[in-house]
Amino acid sequence: MSSLLAVSDLHVGFPDNREVVERLRPRSPDDWLLIAGDVAERVADVERTLALLRERFATVVWAPGNHELWTHPGDPVTLRGEERYRLLVERCRELGVVTPEDPYPVWTGPDGPLAVAPLFVLYDYSFRPPGARSAEQALAMAEESGVMCTDEFLLHPDPYPSRPAWCAARVASTERRLAALELPTVLVNHYPLVRDPVRVLRHPEFALWCGTERTADWHVRFRAEAVVYGHLHIPRTTWHDGVRFEEVSLGYPREWRQRAKAPTLPKVIFYGDRKV
Repeated sequence: MSSLLAVSDLHVGFPDNREVVERLRPRSPDDWLLIAGDVAERVADVERTLALLRERFATVVWAPGNHELWTHPGDPVTLRGEERYRLLVERCRELGVVTPEDPYPVWTGPDGPLAVAPLFVLYDYSFRPPGARSAEQALAMAEESGVMCTDEFLLHPDPYPSRPAWCAARVASTERRLAALELPTVLVNHYPLVRDPVRVLRHPEFALWCGTERTADWHVRFRAEAVVYGHLHIPRTTWHDGVRFEEVSLGYPREWRQRAKAPTLPKVIFYGDRKV
């Protein structure tokens, strides 16, 4: 019986990370793999990695991170914003990988049935520091402290006028889809759906690029049995309103090599056999 496994932030542009990906294997041929974004910056690397993992896992579910959406100067694919996202969705569908634009698959393991919902909702600068009354003021405070996300230069919101506007559109369309579900869910998003996980960031100003307050109650409203996310590069388990949140990132080699233990990925979200 299949288990639900998860990873994020594979960043396969780093050779050491590609070696980790080469070692990723299912526990059984029926296992599902949930990928919470940041596979790579270049479309070809994203496609190659997802193809490899799709060969190994029975079902692969992908939610985009900010790095996939960058229009990176080293990528021959120069599409921006929504067009870039739609291209990635098209490539995933060709590989048989589930995206946020597809019907949510239902996992029927011993803790199921669960609707597995990959999400793409971005951020809107609402995770602001105390005293910041606007996004503009918060961004100015971050820049003054020496913290600035590369998204400001490489993640273009076209055709939306801004990333917050794109985020608002994604939140509205995603809410409609989730509200139609009758089953309990596993929510898979690159960013944490609640603000609490970002409070441990070494640079708290970076929280601006880590999510939106608009999703703060989604784990309750949409009956989540678990929430899977990445982006923070701080793998851990936390609980919010009785719901388990799993940060499942690999991160950059300089980060995971400093940890006491080698990465143990993919992370098991639900076992296919309760006896394990």
